[in-house]
Amino acid sequence: MKNIRAIPPGHMTVGQIAKTMGVTVRTLQYYDKEGVLSPSAVSEGGRRLYTHKDMVKLHQIQSMKYLGFSLEDIKTRLPSINTPREVSEALTEQAESIRDKIESLQNVLSSIEKLNREVVQMDSVDWEKYANIIVLLQMKNNAYWVIKYFDNEVIGQFQKHMDEDKGDKLQEQYKKIIKKAGYLQRSGLPLDGEEIQALAKEWWDFTLAFTGDNADLLSGMMNMGLELESEEWKEHFRFDKDFIGRALTIYFNNTGHNPFEGAEQA
Repeated sequence: MKNIRAIPPGHMTVGQIAKTMGVTVRTLQYYDKEGVLSPSAVSEGGRRLYTHKDMVKLHQIQSMKYLGFSLEDIKTRLPSINTPREVSEALTEQAESIRDKIESLQNVLSSIEKLNREVVQMDSVDWEKYANIIVLLQMKNNAYWVIKYFDNEVIGQFQKHMDEDKGDKLQEQYKKIIKKAGYLQRSGLPLDGEEIQALAKEWWDFTLAFTGDNADLLSGMMNMGLELESEEWKEHFRFDKDFIGRALTIYFNNTGHNPFEGAEQA
């Protein structure tokens, strides 16, 4: 940066370039401080002076900021972008970064909307349950909605025996069972037939695996089934609410052991 006595032709003060380019003086001062755009000269009176070349660079900075580049990116990239190929590479990288951010924001938005729905359906403010719902949403676990039906002690029991790997496997198994149950109900096959009884066994084995054969958790799941509203059941399952219950009743009768003897089936 050179010192000059007066303001010669082709030079502008910080106020003049700010007005011309539609930015604030404070913005230009910040760019100078951060080493993104410094004035080409300083007058003897200490006034910072910019040239047409500086104005072109400011155009580049404004364009890159509009495209989502951070000031740190601009500071690093701008000196090295001199060919169309280099511009294209920078834009390609930025496009990928923006796509990742959009996907992340869409996931966050979806989580916010789902959590909001659960909050509205819960009787009271319970940040512990909110936190557990968020954890399941982050894991993309579609069972997040069951949290509102369990007390925090039961949820704690789940967490003790449910590591991430086991949770992923159970979720995949759950999806397959739900899909199979919907198909079998629509097929019109008899409840005591081989295929539906095989499904009942698979459902019960899944329930035992999900609860770790814990009596309190089994009871909690049964109560959840009783409390579940018909509309919510329809939303999360592809078969009637009593279909699996009736199939399980037959299964328990056939095995001679009903763990819920004397309790209403879900």
